[in-house]
Order: sequence, then C-alpha cells, then structure tokens
Amino acid sequence: MAHSREAPAGPLPADPQSGGSGLNASGPRLASVVVFVNDHDASADFYRELLNMQVTVRTATAALLVGPGGFQVYVRAVGPSAPHPVGHVGAQYVIWTADGPEDFQRCERVLRAQSEHVYTRQGEGFTLIEGRDPSGLPVLVAYPGPDEVARLEIISRYYM
Repeated sequence: MAHSREAPAGPLPADPQSGGSGLNASGPRLASVVVFVNDHDASADFYRELLNMQVTVRTATAALLVGPGGFQVYVRAVGPSAPHPVGHVGAQYVIWTADGPEDFQRCERVLRAQSEHVYTRQGEGFTLIEGRDPSGLPVLVAYPGPDEVARLEIISRYYM
C-alpha cells in the first residue's frame, strides 16, 4: 500500500461549526448505492447475507435492500453480458466496514463461499478483505472502520 502523510494521525481538528468533531455534522451523507448486476436475485441474496440487510422490494429486474441504519442497496439486472470496465469515469469500488472482529470474520466466510479469489491486505491499523459478488464485481470489507482508525494511506491497488 502506498503511504500518504498529508493528514495528521488521530482525529480531525475541531471545527467550531460542527460542534468540535472535525466533520460538518449538517453535510450530506451516503444513503444508497445502486449496483448493476447480471442476476439481481443471486446478487440480492448475496448482499443480504454479506451486509445483514433485508430485501424490502423485489421486482422482475431489481431489488431494494435496507440495512439496520436505513442504508439502501439497489441491485438492478442489466443482463449476463453487460460489461463493467475498470478505470472508466464513475464509482469503481464501495468499501464496507464490519461491525466488529466477529462480523469481519463472518464477512470473510461469505466472500470465500462466493468467490475463489479472496485477498486480504493489512493497512496501518486496519485489515481489508476483497472478494467478488455473483456478477464478479469487487466487494471490499474493512475492519476497523475509518471512524475508529484514521486512514493515513491511499491503497495503491485502487489508484494505480
């Protein structure tokens, strides 16, 4: 992993507008992710198990999964031959954070059951595991999350 030392270690500096947390408490937050997949039923089942979500809506071509905090994952079938070119404009990866060490191990088991190519990387104070979903898309889970261990590096695999 490549290292970047632009940010100081530890929590962000206090920001008087955010109540001292260093983050703007009134700013936008991520609420949903839309994933185009080959088979929405297989993908909905996979993400339900991996992310501990509930499928709340399922149609002939899409499914909506909702997590305990209200976060949503939409999976939409685009067919078995739809390309997913890496390196094009747009979001390429989503990194999930496990709830604890046991949850991280559970996620690893789910990824290993789905994918024969699962990789583990160590960062400064965190571990990242990467596997594939039923469409072959990369799925990443880290522990601990960035709210517990500040990220002081950019993972070279994702910017080279």
